[in-house]
Amino acid sequence: MLPLGTPAPDFQLPDTDGKIISPARFQDKAALVVIFLCNHCPYVIHLRAGLAQLARDYAAKNVALVGINANDAKNYPADSPARMKDEVKTAGYIFPYLFDETQAVAKAYRAACTPDIFLFGRGRRLVYRGQFDASRPGNGIPVTGGDLRAALDAVLAGNPTSELQVPSMGCNIKWKAGNAPDYF
Repeated sequence: MLPLGTPAPDFQLPDTDGKIISPARFQDKAALVVIFLCNHCPYVIHLRAGLAQLARDYAAKNVALVGINANDAKNYPADSPARMKDEVKTAGYIFPYLFDETQAVAKAYRAACTPDIFLFGRGRRLVYRGQFDASRPGNGIPVTGGDLRAALDAVLAGNPTSELQVPSMGCNIKWKAGNAPDYF
């Protein structure tokens, strides 16, 4: 996992309209949440309404969210940029959903699965990397975003985040042949 305190790795990636987005766009925000997503993962589908709601709830609190899809779209066409555009509408995302075609950004973040969540506070240092909440497809626990919300609330209040950070769980990122990172 990316160590706490790590500066947010930089990126310049296209959104679903082809506009290039970088973390600098959000430099005035109190917090930046970077979430590695994809369109077809059952874990992402399970929490996408909760994720969309979290984005709406925290937009007025000076928090930015960015979704990044790093899956191999050639072998997983459901994760293609064209299908990402449909996903933004279907899911109700109000945040940029970016495509990491080279998978270099996913590697820089040491992302492993979808969803994989990284929260950077002021100064863009990593303060949380973990699960959205304890809900999983089929486990009967409601999707609340409780773990991420608690971390966001701590950052916004100027408090440290909990040291208890449960890693994300989901589908592995679909790496291109020969491109899998060495951090597994």
